[in-house]
Amino acid sequence: MNLRTPTRTPATAPRGATPDARPAAPPAGAGAGRRQAAAAVLPGLLVAAAGAALATALHLLLPVVPVPTGAVVLGIAAANLPGLRTVLRGGARPGLTFAGKRLMRVGIVVLGLQLGLDDVLGLGWATAGMVVCVVAATFWGTVWLGRRMGLRGDQPLLIATGYSICGASAIGAVSQVTGSDEEDVAASVALVTLCGTLAIGVLPLLHHPLGLDDVQFGRWAGAGVHDVGQVVATAQTAGPAALGEAVLVKLMRVALLAPLVAAVAYSVRRRRAISGAAGPDAAASARRTPLLPLFVVGFLVMIAVRSTGVLPAGVLDGAQQLQQLLLAMAMVGLGSMVHLPALARTGPRVAAVGLISWTLIATVSYAGVLLTG
Repeated sequence: MNLRTPTRTPATAPRGATPDARPAAPPAGAGAGRRQAAAAVLPGLLVAAAGAALATALHLLLPVVPVPTGAVVLGIAAANLPGLRTVLRGGARPGLTFAGKRLMRVGIVVLGLQLGLDDVLGLGWATAGMVVCVVAATFWGTVWLGRRMGLRGDQPLLIATGYSICGASAIGAVSQVTGSDEEDVAASVALVTLCGTLAIGVLPLLHHPLGLDDVQFGRWAGAGVHDVGQVVATAQTAGPAALGEAVLVKLMRVALLAPLVAAVAYSVRRRRAISGAAGPDAAASARRTPLLPLFVVGFLVMIAVRSTGVLPAGVLDGAQQLQQLLLAMAMVGLGSMVHLPALARTGPRVAAVGLISWTLIATVSYAGVLLTG
């Protein structure tokens, strides 16, 4: 802890003040500053809410398009249309940034209410081991590939996180710990979302040619597709048995979000501590980096609450709707940060990493399903 002993100075009263004058009241502008900050984010939040509503309407018209996917695509489209681009980069920017960061954290916390420990344990140790192996192989394989392909900044780490855990939600969680560049986050979200959408169309076509029954196909979708909504859209083509297995396997992957974020936070903290020799600012930054961010603690608390069974079904359904709204608004915010010309400059390398990683997780998860029955 960096402690400094303050220098004592004689107390002096302001000119014209009496010795027993009371401390001055907080400045009247403090409340005004908070109101100004709220007013600054309001336009962007309204844009994010409108985008989430449009994505929901699109999902109702085309159930095969999950709400998060539609939200990201709408955000990207709006950010690159000449008429809307000026608005999104101007007065709406603070609120969209708030949605992409703060609402993402809240959405991840609420996501914990979808996962109960009894559901995970009910899948058995063989399936749990398969999921851990799929996540590990996809994560490290994608990180290695991204670095070999020369992707910029934190893109290898973020893409690996999105593919291996739970799509854009995982990318948002890890980026909060690493302090990643907004463009890296937005590009990673766009890539993971687009490849996850590709899985919705491709995996059902391979259901019977690969010799999978409905339950096996559900496990394959749960282990190999990125976002929860995309898993549902993929698995529901094979019926309710496949959908149930897919959701359980997918939620087991979601449960690995907390240890992954903790491991990344430890790595960041250690790296900053090592660089502390370069100056006191780096050392202070290392001490401020928590091993388990507050929103991840909230995620784990929500899992524990769900596991107690005290929450009625109506509350859980309402929480699921809230989580979808928050993440949809966050997806609009993240999508609005994608600058297509800048993405196109690194497009071939990013696309190659995305497609190879998509093939990797599909292949490893397919092998895992066959091995575990």
